[in-house]
Amino acid sequence: MAEYKGIKGFKVQTVSTDPAASIAATGTWASGGSMNTGRAELGGAGIQTASIAMGGKTPGVDYNSIVEIYDGSSWTETGDLNTARKMGGGNGAGTTTAALAFGGRKTPTDTNTGETESWNGSAWTEVNDLNTARGQLGGSGATYTAAIAAGGGTPSATAVTEIWNGTSWTEVNDLNSSRRNLPVSGTTTSALAGGGEDGPNAQIESWNGTSWTEVSEANTARNSASMSCNGLNTDTIYFGGITPPYTTKTEFWNGTSWTEVNDLSTAKGYAAGTGTSTSAFSFGGEPGSLSTTEEWTTTPAPSFQQENLGQVFYNSTSNAFKVTKQSITAGTWSSGGNMNTGRASTMVDSVSGGLSGQTNAIGASGASPPGTNLTNVELYNGSTWTETTDVNTGRRLGGGAGGQPAAVIAGGYVTADTGATEIWNGSTWTETTDLNTARRQVAGSFGTTDSSSDLLICGGFPAPGPGLAITEIWNGTSWTEVNDLNTGRWDGAAMGASTLAGLVAGGQSSPAPIPGQTAFAESWNGTSWTEVAEFNTNRLSLGGAGVQTDGIIFGGDLDPGASATTEYWNGTSWTELNDLATAVTHNSGGGSTGAGISFGGADGSNATEEWNAGAINSTLTAS
Repeated sequence: MAEYKGIKGFKVQTVSTDPAASIAATGTWASGGSMNTGRAELGGAGIQTASIAMGGKTPGVDYNSIVEIYDGSSWTETGDLNTARKMGGGNGAGTTTAALAFGGRKTPTDTNTGETESWNGSAWTEVNDLNTARGQLGGSGATYTAAIAAGGGTPSATAVTEIWNGTSWTEVNDLNSSRRNLPVSGTTTSALAGGGEDGPNAQIESWNGTSWTEVSEANTARNSASMSCNGLNTDTIYFGGITPPYTTKTEFWNGTSWTEVNDLSTAKGYAAGTGTSTSAFSFGGEPGSLSTTEEWTTTPAPSFQQENLGQVFYNSTSNAFKVTKQSITAGTWSSGGNMNTGRASTMVDSVSGGLSGQTNAIGASGASPPGTNLTNVELYNGSTWTETTDVNTGRRLGGGAGGQPAAVIAGGYVTADTGATEIWNGSTWTETTDLNTARRQVAGSFGTTDSSSDLLICGGFPAPGPGLAITEIWNGTSWTEVNDLNTGRWDGAAMGASTLAGLVAGGQSSPAPIPGQTAFAESWNGTSWTEVAEFNTNRLSLGGAGVQTDGIIFGGDLDPGASATTEYWNGTSWTELNDLATAVTHNSGGGSTGAGISFGGADGSNATEEWNAGAINSTLTAS
């Protein structure tokens, strides 16, 4: 006889550990054996179970020549370097039996050096110098016959890159940005350079054996960090550093994007890093010339299961049924492709209820530099921005909705407030009927994704006067005034997927009773506005994404200063989430709470950040 579960049931996979987003996401740091001599700004090379520490700065001594070797559990002192030096925190190559130490700052004159020494397992021998003497440089190499050195200080920051062939150094193509105190991982044909001082310290560059290319920025900007020195430009972890202050942040690079993983136990900078993304090693560093070490280990591959949203499974270790689901509160921001032309106050926020905002955004017009209107339009495909047909009238501080291949923009500031409206059909912009009330700095705008026949614009700032409350709806042919906002305002954020339902948040309302930034939010039901719960941080000129009952707001002007704060609206209340990597104001936004986007900003920012909700494994309980 057939069993009931055979008729109505379904199979559930049994696992011993919860699924994870990647093998790197299963990784953790644990304490290793302490060094005999604590130090910072040291050189390092090797793997987790066989690393070599070279030179550095010890308590009370600015420069030392001490060398120690790690066997996976303890350190042993061995033959000293010929030249005592601070090596910048990681520039070395090779193994414990055949290594290379190069560059740094040496005693007694505190000068930069290009001196290079080769280790044969028992003694150091001076070999040919770097062409450019420097300290605070980054360097790596799996063997002592093939190393790469990049950046550093001469004393000013440099972008110079050199390759070692086992005999001599040769200058090759420079980094795109000069910087000091940067980590480098990889080989002479596949390397990664991260962060650093002087330049943009979230910027990452990838080396292909010929040239450096800027790739996605790290989530946490920092200098004096470490990398798994044997990681390639497609597989590296990045840890510690100074933001400031010292940080424990650890990130994994998969060749395309950065993912935050489990943090170091101790916040530190100027440490050495060795190993790979699955088996890394951190030793030494500051503050306090540390002697401590940490070992990074990921879950063995046989026990790894990839997370898939919606999967139901049984965890035999915890004796519980679980489901993998999306968690807005676990979401994080990561770097996307930079715009070709930095700008503030673009005209289309690409707000939608789906994914199109993040993978199909449009940045139309705006201002760059401040006060100069652009006609330029760019399209985003999820990784890069491409220039397309210009708008007819360059402007800033207006409203719009849509994405690709259809959008509409209206209002803004040219040389005066305007009500001009233009429609995008995927290839050209066409001027059409103006708004009834010309305005700039609209409080919010939203409409149907990929449509030029559905747009709501509310609020604004006509000169002179207090904030507008006027709301107008576009039907593809003309504008119609509908019910006003309860509180007139300008420079807010909006979320909504049609003119039937949306929400505006923040902005500025003046004069009294509410001068300055607001935390007001109002919900639109297709007929009228209703005041809802205020959010946590008052601000104006911020971005928004999502729909009426499920949205996020981010960035904004705190007057003074910009904000990185992100907040989530669930239809009833606001919750603070993970911040943008960089505080920004006058940014544009779009997408959804699962996949959002922020782009552009004041002072001609060309940065793009992408929001992705995290996945969590949640225990199923009987209700």
